[in-house]
Amino acid sequence: MIDLFIQKYDRYLLIFFSILIVMGTVMLYSASWYESFSSSNGTTDMLFLQNHLKRLLVGIFVLFGFLMIDYRKLKNIATYSIGIAILLLIATKANYIINGYSWYKPARWLYLGPLSLQTSDIARFSVIIFMAFYADKKRDQLKDFHLGLLPALGILTIIMSLIIIQPDYSTAIMIGLIGATILFIGGAKFSHLSLAGAGSLLIGVIVLLSREYRKQRILSWLGLGDNTDIGYQANQSLISLGNGGIFGVGLGNSIEKNHFLPTPHTDFIFAIIGEELGFILGALPVLTLFLFIFLRGLKIAKECTDPFGIFLTIGIVFNLILYAFVNAAVVTGIFPVTGLPMPMVSYGGSGMVINMAMMGILLNISQSRRSVGRGQRWSFYSYE
Repeated sequence: MIDLFIQKYDRYLLIFFSILIVMGTVMLYSASWYESFSSSNGTTDMLFLQNHLKRLLVGIFVLFGFLMIDYRKLKNIATYSIGIAILLLIATKANYIINGYSWYKPARWLYLGPLSLQTSDIARFSVIIFMAFYADKKRDQLKDFHLGLLPALGILTIIMSLIIIQPDYSTAIMIGLIGATILFIGGAKFSHLSLAGAGSLLIGVIVLLSREYRKQRILSWLGLGDNTDIGYQANQSLISLGNGGIFGVGLGNSIEKNHFLPTPHTDFIFAIIGEELGFILGALPVLTLFLFIFLRGLKIAKECTDPFGIFLTIGIVFNLILYAFVNAAVVTGIFPVTGLPMPMVSYGGSGMVINMAMMGILLNISQSRRSVGRGQRWSFYSYE
């Protein structure tokens, strides 16, 4: 156990991550205490905080677990993990249908006794591991569309399709972007990925507009719909940020969390951060922490000599910064409402544990320089 703490992990990465966790926990309590007090009929104001701390504790154990296991062993389970993810996604939808619910009812959680899993989070984790493994194994063939890229895109399509029917359109898009980024870093041609992306976009727009509530979200975002209902949460988030201004109204003094902004501790917690701490002390530092984590990840990838470690690192840090900045873009009205959480800050169980697991892997990769195994150093610039 002593050896675990004297390893040369990336100290700055650990510091930035720890600050984000602490700040996220403080703001989650501040954003949720009123909702907790109301939900518990005045019994406690720490209902959501207690659940968050329990999940955080589980996440810490998971993080240390991935610190102690050589990350390269993930290659051995990469194929199995993607298979399990597909089965879990199928089981999630099938469970709702078997229990008599409509096909259109949201089916994002799989209940296993007292445990509940958001299977799209497990799929996201599995996709990052599998695509890193695949890019490493097929890096000499990824430039060939049919022999190298197409099988990987097929796996991505299956995963994304199963998540879309949950329905969870935004998560499917994020997983597709993360997978495509890993393949591109692995050597896939941009023209091939662009062609596949254009085809996906064509189909995706049709799927997006096939459901009325998604269509109304887009219209509301464009200012063409009725904002009194569909656009209510987005409008209230902007009011919350406006209240905070540059320096905020003070920690704990948010007005919008008092049932004006629905579920402020989940997808819109960034609005409460901006309202209470302001742009200078709240919004900017949070986004800067994510940016620092991303930059440390790039440094780890640059210094790593193992292609699998490089692809895994890029997938993890791109995943974190993509979720964080999309969440902030939704809260500020740049993007339409997506329902995506802010990693390590928003209230949630499966997402918290999965993100902690990925941070454990990232710290694991950072602890030492890995050899390629063929006497050569691999880098971002090893492909044309």
